[in-house]
Amino acid sequence: MGRALIWLARKKRALNTQPQPSFLSFLQAASLARRARPARATTAEPTTTSSVSPPAASAAGEAATYEVYLDKPLGVRWARGKDGAAYVSRSDPALGNTDDAIAPGDKLVRVSASFGDDIWEALNFGQVMYAIKTRNAGQVYLKFERKYGDMTSMEAETLSATERRFKSERGGGNYGVGTKEVQAQNYVKAKELAAERVSLFEGALVKYNAGKHADALVDFENVLAMEPANYLGDDFARVTQVYRATQYNIACCYSAIGQVDAGLEALDGAMQSGFSAYKKIRTDPNLATLRADKKAFAAVIDKYDEPLLNTEAIAFLKRLNPFSKGEDE
Repeated sequence: MGRALIWLARKKRALNTQPQPSFLSFLQAASLARRARPARATTAEPTTTSSVSPPAASAAGEAATYEVYLDKPLGVRWARGKDGAAYVSRSDPALGNTDDAIAPGDKLVRVSASFGDDIWEALNFGQVMYAIKTRNAGQVYLKFERKYGDMTSMEAETLSATERRFKSERGGGNYGVGTKEVQAQNYVKAKELAAERVSLFEGALVKYNAGKHADALVDFENVLAMEPANYLGDDFARVTQVYRATQYNIACCYSAIGQVDAGLEALDGAMQSGFSAYKKIRTDPNLATLRADKKAFAAVIDKYDEPLLNTEAIAFLKRLNPFSKGEDE
């Protein structure tokens, strides 16, 4: 017994002398893991798309994931899930570069940073849109969590007993208690979502006016993704006023950070959705960077607004005037 106690004491002292990892070292390791870029496969010739790893069976309790590298423009369309994350709503080679592994419903968990080799955790929809749209050099790295076609993350919550009763009543052509309750619940939910959206919109404006353009952009992208499905206004508009204003503000954000292509795309979306303050678009200092590219800016706004000058008519008159030769048209 005495020998056993002596042995245990010696063993305990030996264990105590071993270096133990500190809490800080674990944090540092986690930070390095988040920033580390996964090893990419090399090929003899560069390709527009290259899957780094195919979907594979994962350990128990872990979701299957896969990674791809894509050139822009991407043929992937995104939707904001109920958890605020970015999910694939469509993958179509006709829209741009994509990969056969990408399927609707899959969740994006990691994405390339705006520039460089850093990889960001895909924290929310707005941040993902910012990362993809502002990445101008190199391929876009995307890591997905495979959902196998499950779209419930982007759909309404599971029906409650009241909602099931409503569906039953509606199927039978009746109007009862269940219908009244669902209508009241939907009204309350819509009001709560609208209030949350307006609050996020106003917070983004505060950030923009404070010069935090990238932070404001992330919030505006989230506001845009919160647009009610199948909206129809009293004036038969298919999008809300918040949507139009948000698209315009997104264009201002991209202009502020020098992203001309993304800014013009957002501006085009704003006018396409019904934003028609063309004089403001042509004079707003917040869009100065976009207007600096005169040809690209004109190509966008002239689709919706009458050009300030009929350049074709001016060119024709100059050709008729012999004294105008040699002048710039």
